[in-house]
Amino acid sequence: MIDFDPGTAAPTRGTDQRNGGDLVVETLEALGAKTVFGIPGQHALGLFDAMGRGNLHFVSSRVENNSAFAADGYSRATGEVGVLFLSTGPGALTSLAGLQEAYATGVPMVVVASQIPLEGLGARRKGMLHQLDDQKASAANVTKSQRLIQHASGIPSAIQDAWTEAISSPQGPVWIEIPQNVLLDPIMVPPVEDALAEAADNPPRVELIREAVKWLSTAERPAIIAGGGTRRGRAEKSLLSIAEQLRAPVICTPGGNGAFPWKHELSLQSWIEDRYMTDVLEDADVLIVIGSSLGEVTSNYFTFEPRGRIIQIDAEPRVLESNRPGLGIRADAGQALAALDEALAAAGAADTVKRSWHGTSPEDVVRESLAKVKARLESQDLAKELKFMADIREAVPADMQTFWDMTISAYWGWSCWDAREGQFHSAQGAGGLGYGFPAAIGGAVGLETAGKPGRVLAVSGDGSSMYSISELATAKQHNIPVTWLIVDDGGYGILREYMVGAFGKATATELARPDFVKLAESFGVPARRVSPEEVGDALKESFEADGPNVVVVETLLKMFGPTHLDD
Repeated sequence: MIDFDPGTAAPTRGTDQRNGGDLVVETLEALGAKTVFGIPGQHALGLFDAMGRGNLHFVSSRVENNSAFAADGYSRATGEVGVLFLSTGPGALTSLAGLQEAYATGVPMVVVASQIPLEGLGARRKGMLHQLDDQKASAANVTKSQRLIQHASGIPSAIQDAWTEAISSPQGPVWIEIPQNVLLDPIMVPPVEDALAEAADNPPRVELIREAVKWLSTAERPAIIAGGGTRRGRAEKSLLSIAEQLRAPVICTPGGNGAFPWKHELSLQSWIEDRYMTDVLEDADVLIVIGSSLGEVTSNYFTFEPRGRIIQIDAEPRVLESNRPGLGIRADAGQALAALDEALAAAGAADTVKRSWHGTSPEDVVRESLAKVKARLESQDLAKELKFMADIREAVPADMQTFWDMTISAYWGWSCWDAREGQFHSAQGAGGLGYGFPAAIGGAVGLETAGKPGRVLAVSGDGSSMYSISELATAKQHNIPVTWLIVDDGGYGILREYMVGAFGKATATELARPDFVKLAESFGVPARRVSPEEVGDALKESFEADGPNVVVVETLLKMFGPTHLDD
């Protein structure tokens, strides 16, 4: 038996006998997990000791919220479940900001947090290290569900159930916590040989699809908003087919970026914050909204006033009609669009009505709207910004995945980034700072684990980069192929711009910051400082290198003018 001192929560004697930690590792491996992110802690030592007897690859971050971002990025890049190990109390709580992003965006994760020994649980405050009144209650706002395991024999089933819940739409992180002694005590449970987790079926109701087909069969001006649920449901193929059957213009939200071909003749791309696009969507007589709540950004900051009927498809029932009334279809986006695609084809919906926007073809509406957006941008003295983003896009290989922090470059990327054959990932779900670099680390690890080229791009501002600067050590330690672009404008650039616009001056937005090149080099990570005009060539060279590297650009970028404030 392994002894531990309740006063210090530290093991005092080891053994080779299997324990609860082994059951955790064995079950995860049986479910297909290959990589775990996290940071060791005293109550969690049973987990980490067991990993030494298993085959899981462990990536140790330097701060727990960055571990959560890394597991999130791993999942987004690969489509697999991200796995996160946390220690008790401060470690568990520090992860919550990262988990909020995963929860808001629907990223499947299994989170295993340690707990104080069983004897300390309950209403008593025994003064144990890291003790919380109710640790799992702290995770309730940022995870789908929370479980406390009190007996080692329950570990395999609980993890299997958590994995199933994580991958079932609406997907998201699931929280499990295991007391220290349950992880450490020897067990009689035999080794886990297999585990099965299949996503719960979440199809649309037949009568709702039938009603949607009725609406669309008579629609002259159908249009589609493709949100993040479209990508999570792997509904891209069905979306393309539906759009072409209906000749419906399609616009992607920031989370849906990449769900529809950027240069398709029906693509309004992702200019969701521009009033010209809002006008088109308002004019639709039937609007299909997939995997989006029609929230703040998608509604152009709640200025969107649709005049037609809305068909809203989402796996999360709380999203349906949360902002606008409509025909709510609670279903996985992939299953719902596949059913709708088939039903439209069977009904011959493509031939039932002429698609015309007041005498203009849908394709011409798309071309004219994009031209208007382009003209608006060119009238705003944004040549530097447009060239900067174009140079980055030209430098990034077509199939490379990119991870964007909450920074002005990312706000541009929400609207102008053509994901091509790669994937665009950003922190727009919860909107917290510090996502880009650690998520890119997780993404690169996942791609390499899957046998694919691992090089990815992370984009941060100087303010957001300081949230995750310590992860340069992680990238160096594991030689992770991440190129980190830091756009240094000396402060919280977007907040500076908002405050100047609203109040005429900015307060508390200017930042002292390090020499990012020297700082990266102190970690042993190659870095360079370049001008905005040199960013494309610098990135191309960095992509050819081995391991992590950093490119710093000192420049002040502006945002395009907000059209929701126009009279």
